[in-house]
Amino acid sequence: MFGHRPTSVSAAEGARAAAEGQVVIYWRKGCPFTKRLRLVLGKRGAAAVWVDIWADADAAAYVRSVNDGNETVPTVVIDGEPHTNPAPRLVVAALSRQA
Repeated sequence: MFGHRPTSVSAAEGARAAAEGQVVIYWRKGCPFTKRLRLVLGKRGAAAVWVDIWADADAAAYVRSVNDGNETVPTVVIDGEPHTNPAPRLVVAALSRQA
């Protein structure tokens, strides 16, 4: 009903994935913007690497470092560059290139 149910990895795994050019989505439970992104991505969301900032303090610290101290999610890393709450079409396009 809500698209792909993310399986989270650690911040270290997320950083490695981003360095390898994968799309990395930093998220947290209960975030309506993350839910919207998941809905739009649907099954395509399985191709992204998901990092739960509430499950990993290093992930939360990373998100704060790129969002002026705020834990704003989703923060999506595409081609090594963080995007705060990007338009879902941007993430869809990045995942399409990644495939």
